[in-house]
Amino acid sequence: MKLLSFLLFIVCTVPATAQTNTFYKEKYRPQFHFTPAIHWTNDPNGLVYHRKEYHLFYQFNPFGNRWGHMSWGHAVSKDLVHWEHLPLAIPEEKDTMIFSGTCISDTYNTSGFADQPGRIPMIAIYTAHVDNVSQTQHLAYSLDEGRTWTKYNKNPILDIGSKEFRDPQVFWYEPQKKWVMSVVLAQEKKIRFYSSHNLKEWTQLSEFGPTGDVSGIWECPDLFEVPVTGEPGKMKWVLMHSPAPYMQYFVGEFDGTSFKNENPATKIFRPDYGPDYYAAITYKNLTANTPPTSLGWANNWNYANDIPTTPWKSAMSLPRKLSLKKINNEWILLQNPVDAVQSLRETVAIRLKNETISIKKLAIHTQQCELEVTLKLSTGSTSGVRLAAGNGHEIEIGYDMAKQAVYIDRSKTSNQGFHANFEKLNRFESKLPLTNNTLQLHIFFDHSIVEVFANGGETALTAQLFPDQKDDGIELFSTKGTATLLSLSLWKLKSIW
Repeated sequence: MKLLSFLLFIVCTVPATAQTNTFYKEKYRPQFHFTPAIHWTNDPNGLVYHRKEYHLFYQFNPFGNRWGHMSWGHAVSKDLVHWEHLPLAIPEEKDTMIFSGTCISDTYNTSGFADQPGRIPMIAIYTAHVDNVSQTQHLAYSLDEGRTWTKYNKNPILDIGSKEFRDPQVFWYEPQKKWVMSVVLAQEKKIRFYSSHNLKEWTQLSEFGPTGDVSGIWECPDLFEVPVTGEPGKMKWVLMHSPAPYMQYFVGEFDGTSFKNENPATKIFRPDYGPDYYAAITYKNLTANTPPTSLGWANNWNYANDIPTTPWKSAMSLPRKLSLKKINNEWILLQNPVDAVQSLRETVAIRLKNETISIKKLAIHTQQCELEVTLKLSTGSTSGVRLAAGNGHEIEIGYDMAKQAVYIDRSKTSNQGFHANFEKLNRFESKLPLTNNTLQLHIFFDHSIVEVFANGGETALTAQLFPDQKDDGIELFSTKGTATLLSLSLWKLKSIW
């Protein structure tokens, strides 16, 4: 244990400036998605806005580039785009790993941890994991804006004697002046709700599930309110979680005790229909005028440990602002990148409009850009955009009029041989009805990550790829008929590092 303590001390005291000056120039390294300087990361944890800082805690292995030794890494931001690395927040201790959880600002000091007037404790509630023994919910608190943490001396705060009971998310339920926790029974595929008045003692309220996607274990639940587009003041509750290795959401009502789904129970609704989006949760304690904002892990457990990146492994998605819209009597979660991402735009590099498209190569080469495209599609055609194009390689983002589906296809990208599952999981699609045969694509390409937001965020798709450096062409295409390019804008984006 002396060696472990020493290594943790080294990790915790490496200056953030040294990390960013030394790293972030490697092959495949995203330049505007968050990644730790070194080592493995997975789920975002403890997303909270506190004292004018956005905190990002995340699952982190301080000792290597594969999953293990789970601890909470930590970074802060003023705008959700540019990040400052901070020392390790909550480290693994002896045989207990620090699994996923939540962080909240205890504004009313319900926990009693504040030691002077005006001080607002930050409270982290997380799963303490002892391999093959137990998963229990623990508490830690910080009195210095998240810079140092003290584990509660009466942990655990919730123990049901289970090995598969994890990932607590906690929020303040104002109508009943209480805290509410959602936590999963992973193997039973249920989400259980608890309440508390002091964050230390918890009472069971209800359960939800199994329903929807029950093909994998359930993880990372989150329950939150979302505004309805076009109806000022109207809110609905969204229950989102991760049936491994993908995600799903439900929309309905929460009365302080139980959640009731209002979407069709026989249909699976996903916040992202690509292969690489998982464990997304929302920020707590946002200001009144800030829309609900989520962040996810841009990877897939089928091959996550083996993606060909070093000295880091895995990245977070772009932060997404959320709203709801009722389409064909179904509640659809709309997702779009937060407005602050626009601060990374350089002067518009290409702007086009009113062109007929079969194949059009753009006069620009880049793997670091934002692209907005609006196409009018002809009946029976397949049309869209190809990125990372060159030497027979490309990733294709398009719309199939015959299927009425938007899709992402990375089967022709380079460097797929690192894992058989990656080569198998290459095409993903989602039904997306069009109005007047018009498709809008908002695409972000960041070296090894593509995020696609279609038709105002009605559908999102996220995928990893590992292109050769010369695979940097961009082209528009339309097969089985032409398409009309109504408008196109492309910006190169600055690095956040």
